[in-house]
Amino acid sequence: MNINEIPLGILFFALFILFLLSAFFSGSETALMSLNRYKLKHQAEKGHTGAVLAQKLLNRPDRLISLILLGNNFVNILITQLATLLGLRLFGDAGLAIATGILTFLLLIFGEITPKTLAAMHPEPIAFIASRIYSAMMKIMWPFIFLLNLITNSLLKLFGATSDETSRVALSHEELRTVVSSAGTHIPQTHLDMLLRVMDMESTTVEDIMIPRSQLVGLDLDDDWNELEEQIINSNFTRLLVYRESLDNVIGFVHLRKLLPLFRDGHLDRERFEASIRPAYYIPESTALTQQLLNFKTENRRIALVVDEYGEIRGLVALEDILEEIVGEFSTVPSSQSREIRRMEDGCYWVDGSIPIRDINRELGSNFTSEEANTINGLILEYLESIPVPGMTMLIDDYPLEIRKTRNNAVKTLIIHPKIQRKTADSDE
Repeated sequence: MNINEIPLGILFFALFILFLLSAFFSGSETALMSLNRYKLKHQAEKGHTGAVLAQKLLNRPDRLISLILLGNNFVNILITQLATLLGLRLFGDAGLAIATGILTFLLLIFGEITPKTLAAMHPEPIAFIASRIYSAMMKIMWPFIFLLNLITNSLLKLFGATSDETSRVALSHEELRTVVSSAGTHIPQTHLDMLLRVMDMESTTVEDIMIPRSQLVGLDLDDDWNELEEQIINSNFTRLLVYRESLDNVIGFVHLRKLLPLFRDGHLDRERFEASIRPAYYIPESTALTQQLLNFKTENRRIALVVDEYGEIRGLVALEDILEEIVGEFSTVPSSQSREIRRMEDGCYWVDGSIPIRDINRELGSNFTSEEANTINGLILEYLESIPVPGMTMLIDDYPLEIRKTRNNAVKTLIIHPKIQRKTADSDE
């Protein structure tokens, strides 16, 4: 039968089928490339057939793209030939131009924009169905795909481009943080906060969270035994630092759990007390919190003294301090010794001078930074370069700070006023 004798109805039906195939290839390509690789991996591990097939296809995107383009181009060529034939039969010589215009419009709307938009909005159902079809087509079209990949990969190598599978799925620390932050309602906010804090631990050192040396309390072995007994009985801590004369001569730590039974039975004396002292555990001030968490587990310790590069004691860090970086404040330190950030009715903050800068930044959303200081007191001393006095005010990071009380040449308490909102050039105009 002559092709010109084929009924127009059959030709239009064939054209309709070809448009559906073109939409399938265009939409499925967008759907497969829009899949969340980590969600896809999770679904594949749970045994979802469509996810398993899609993951296998995406492991070699060069082969998948070759298959899709091979099918899509073949279909589009047939559409062009068929549309030209219909144009000539319906409109004569002028039908060629008419067919070209109509064909371009229809392909853009029904073969590209609509299916790709739909696939981008609902990638999973489309991709999982398409993956079954492409997996079968891959087996049939393998010789052609292999030849196309051989040629294209050879050309890519000439330009120094290589297919690195790990680079397609690996995320940097900041990229992973962005992924976690954008999880939205899928993860409770408390869990999100904990995940972000865990990620921040890698860049946080024990120096950032340690209790500074000036706030350390302990037992001096040179004190009278009756005085030592009184301190042990009235102690608010379960582990006590033990030293001789000064903190420059630390002996170790003693656990009250070992002392109280002896005290109850009347057997506690200086000799038994000294025998229960466990040698101190020292760590460098630059140790990351993630590493120190592992170190505590390995060393079977819960508390450590932080030292600088010269071996001088800088402070103390406990396992609870690191855990609080993840889950938030849960310290049982008595209120008489607690450090606080208290918000007042006028929007100002009443702050203890020993509060770490990191805690203040979290509470106020500020961005106080210091190369040397860890506490707000240290930041003020660094800024003033002189001894602070009550009533002194300063402006740091656009926050007015007012010193209210000092002790031993250090800021004891201060008030942080609301941040000053500076006008931008655009707002002035």
